Amino acid sequence: MMDAYDTFINNAPALAVAIPLIFAFSTPLVSKLGDRVRNIFALLGVLIPSLIIFLLAFDVLSSGGMETRYYVFGSDSSTRFPLVGGHILRIAFAVDGMSVFMGLLISVVALSAVIYSMAYIRRYSGLDKYYSLLLLVFTANLGMVLTGDIFNLFVWFEISSVSLSALTAFKANRGESFEGAAKYLIYASVAGLFFLIAIGLLYGQYGHLNIKFLSSAIGGNEEMMMVDKIALGLLVTVFALKAGSVPMHMATPDAYGEAPAPITAMFVTASQASLYAIFRTGFTLYGSNLTVTGETLHILGYILVALGILSMFVGVTMALVQKDIKRLMAYHAISQTGYMLLGVGVGLAVLDTAQFAEYGRTAMTGGIFHIFNHALYKGLLFLTAGAIIYRTGTKDLNKMGGLGRDMKLTALFFIIGALAIAGIPPMNGFASKLLIYESVFKFNPIVGAIAMLVSLLTLASFVKVFYAVFMGPRRSEFKGGEVPASMLTGMAILGGVILVFSVFPSLVVTSLVDPAVNALTYIEGETTRSLTLFTGSGSWNTLVFLGAVMVAGIIGLLLFMMGNKGTVPKGEGRKPYLFGNPTEIEGRPIVVPASNVYWGFTTALSKYYKPTEKAHSALFNDYMFWFVATAALLISIFAFLEVLT
Repeated sequence: MMDAYDTFINNAPALAVAIPLIFAFSTPLVSKLGDRVRNIFALLGVLIPSLIIFLLAFDVLSSGGMETRYYVFGSDSSTRFPLVGGHILRIAFAVDGMSVFMGLLISVVALSAVIYSMAYIRRYSGLDKYYSLLLLVFTANLGMVLTGDIFNLFVWFEISSVSLSALTAFKANRGESFEGAAKYLIYASVAGLFFLIAIGLLYGQYGHLNIKFLSSAIGGNEEMMMVDKIALGLLVTVFALKAGSVPMHMATPDAYGEAPAPITAMFVTASQASLYAIFRTGFTLYGSNLTVTGETLHILGYILVALGILSMFVGVTMALVQKDIKRLMAYHAISQTGYMLLGVGVGLAVLDTAQFAEYGRTAMTGGIFHIFNHALYKGLLFLTAGAIIYRTGTKDLNKMGGLGRDMKLTALFFIIGALAIAGIPPMNGFASKLLIYESVFKFNPIVGAIAMLVSLLTLASFVKVFYAVFMGPRRSEFKGGEVPASMLTGMAILGGVILVFSVFPSLVVTSLVDPAVNALTYIEGETTRSLTLFTGSGSWNTLVFLGAVMVAGIIGLLLFMMGNKGTVPKGEGRKPYLFGNPTEIEGRPIVVPASNVYWGFTTALSKYYKPTEKAHSALFNDYMFWFVATAALLISIFAFLEVLT
């Protein structure tokens, strides 16, 4: 029995990718047996690989996560080739703590998306193609985080891009969907070309595609070669583009805004897989010998910090002025990506220095923990947006209102996601952001202050959405109550995992995040936090906080019960009060449109918003300019900054 289990674990990386790939191409055939059979088949196509990833994660994490497990295609995984320094010659999957961390994230979101889809898209045609493409995206995302071969990474990158583009255009009756799909596809295709050029440079220099071999070869030089620096600039630009980092984020709101809601959640995991590729490039591909590559990696760390700050601030300020609910959330996805770039960037900037132990590791822990948190709460928020659109038939916040009266569960799930993304205690988003705040403030107080300001603006954005969607009087045109059960189930899965992560953040950090950080840095350690709120060092314990809130609530309830109930005339207490101003005109309630909620704030910042909105021109030529200019800038920095300094 143990031999069978060991054989299964040895083959688990290949099975986790092969099974959904087979299901993806089989779905059109199975669809001929009926919609219910197809839906169950698609669910199994995600559920089975997810269980395999869970078992693989348990096996990898039980040994600390630092040891790399290989699966070599076409050979026994123990085979090594002396002619290439003992490294694997064939295509191989390489699995460690970071890989399984990402695999679990991708699996949870995909499972929620496929369940949610069963009701959400049943009124459309072409569902066999929809589920095939969804399974392809799932497969490609898993392939990106499991592969140990850089060309294989490119293949999965391209499959993910093409599949997501096709799914963005799924609503074929909307010209906007085709426009968003075309922008994303062309953007990703040019990025793929740059990726292929980087691979060609490395292969031409070293004659190999295995990431570990390339890492040894780059680190084996007396100093970094120019070809290595050019390849690094190209790779970072390509992966940052697909992750939605500013200033290469232009196609992200278009694609996110037009894709079906469950596919937008899958977009989030594709973005996270690209972040993973950035981190693998820095720490694994170029990090084997810091004596050779250390200075360049420190520069890369500062670049990631700069990209993170830009992404956070531009994303959140652009979200604040949106009236399209999905575009608003898309800009927040860009903003939250900035936190991850910032946290890991700080760790990379101080890698192999005394500051790494002081705050660099904590920054990385916060950044990587935020990857998982972001995928959960952003996936949930996109699913709630889909539920709102499903019920109202519009994405315009100005045309919504009063849905909280009939969509109580959707409102509850929205609140969970909104509190988490804003970093409000005791939600999981607060736990990861606290680690980032604490460590980044030590790195640079101004950057830490910006990170906290962005959280405040994030909360403001979602207060606006909640007000516009769920508050106010019931509107007669929105009838039908809550969304179907499968959509609620998809939201409940993500909402439930968010609550677990919120109540037990330390357990998650210890069991999942620390092994991922160890696997990236090759430095064994753990993030320790005291079990009290009052150490003055940013420590956090959710159970202590919840206990304090419960005690305060009980005291407040007792005071209310013992107090004077007042003498408000019957019925008066039910009338709205707005600073003494009238709340109705001719019997109709006054409702402030969502676009005007922060009119004063945005007007005061008009000198910022006018050039920023002009940069978001919706012209693809402008998009390509930002991409090419960023690639040229990064290559120049890596190639010449070290020489100049």
